[in-house]
Amino acid sequence: MSTLLLSDSLGRTLPRIFTRSRARAEKSAAEPLRGGNRPNACTRFATLLLVLLAGASGGGCGNPAGTPGGSPGDPESAPPRRALWVLAEGHVRSLDAPERIPLLVERAQALAATDLFVQVHRAGRAWYNSSYADAAPYHAVLDATGVDGLALLLEEAHQAGLRVHAWVNVLSLARNREAPILDRLGEQAVVADRWGRSLLDYPDYDVPFPDRRTLRMGSPSIYLDPALPGLAEDLAATYAELLARYPTLDGLHLDYIRYPDVLPFSPGSRFGVGLDFGYGAASRERFLTETGKTAPFGDSLGNANLWDEWRRARTTDLVAQIASEARAVKPDLEISAAVWMYANRAYLALGQDWRGWLEAGLLDFAVPMTYTLDDRLLRYQVEHFAGLAQGARIWPGLGIWLFSSDPQRAIAQLRILRESGVPGEALFSYDSIVAEPELFQVLVETPSP
Repeated sequence: MSTLLLSDSLGRTLPRIFTRSRARAEKSAAEPLRGGNRPNACTRFATLLLVLLAGASGGGCGNPAGTPGGSPGDPESAPPRRALWVLAEGHVRSLDAPERIPLLVERAQALAATDLFVQVHRAGRAWYNSSYADAAPYHAVLDATGVDGLALLLEEAHQAGLRVHAWVNVLSLARNREAPILDRLGEQAVVADRWGRSLLDYPDYDVPFPDRRTLRMGSPSIYLDPALPGLAEDLAATYAELLARYPTLDGLHLDYIRYPDVLPFSPGSRFGVGLDFGYGAASRERFLTETGKTAPFGDSLGNANLWDEWRRARTTDLVAQIASEARAVKPDLEISAAVWMYANRAYLALGQDWRGWLEAGLLDFAVPMTYTLDDRLLRYQVEHFAGLAQGARIWPGLGIWLFSSDPQRAIAQLRILRESGVPGEALFSYDSIVAEPELFQVLVETPSP
């Protein structure tokens, strides 16, 4: 994507008098940043002017630079907040190229964002200075440019009034069998199904035959078992280190904090139908030690209700430990999670009691992934969220990429959110938006939240 995309998109709406300032801002965004090189004050003024003028024409930030929206649970203090998911390995790969970071910030402002969920921990790999994850992506950029991408992004985003949340994939390793956590905890850290088959033995990480005739993994990958002794401590330490090394982070955004999803959904272990996970030998032994009961396994359904409750509690314990250690490092940190839009399915099938996490204060806000082409379904879901006791702390996430060929559909879904009065929203994703100039243009020209 050309670094001129933003100026091309905004050029139709900005006065021609500012063409020269805009060009200077774009030129600076395209130049590599090495060491301490930063855009000068003139360029920063030009960029800020771009965004303020875009807001005056109906397409700019919902909040002036330096004054992000109010805190979760206080919807009357400020307009709704808007987050962008920024992928580590998507179309743009901003953290892999520090010269792209000023343009990321500029585009985020033009899109009326107040928050960035920046993916920094994926598949056991880190785009930051980590001693727990494979930090090869971070070191590759640092060695090539002399720039710590996350540190630069924090500086640039904060100067523009944007919050930055470290987005981490907690229990998914994607397809990385070499993740350092497996060296520390062993292959027993990977979940096993009710027949004792490890996901490491699944062909292409999908359901083996004959089960594959009727079942599919929703997200084929390697998943860690939240009930494995020592796993919660390891992951909590991983993210506490991240926050200690980057103390200006505003939030920690948890993703893949659940058991694997299988389609169609299983209602838990009690009916002996479908397929679910968490039956590794170490986890079943822990269940026996803690409850005095034998876990269901294979064809056995004994103690199924207690087993389901116990596995769900282990995921909650993981969230609690991460939250506790993260807040010990930074008490004012915002902790959020990307969660399944159907809370009952998440509860029964995935061990993800996200409503309970909100009620217990483990999360500051939750982001249900309401990715759908069905506008009526979206409206039903957001109206449901609004009616919950914790509705003021639920930000629906929209699958903006679904409408790359029909951007007005994205606007229709944003309008549904506006009418429901949600306190915030998240768009998936920054990468998919900037990959489609028409989609970017339409979003820029639409009034902010």
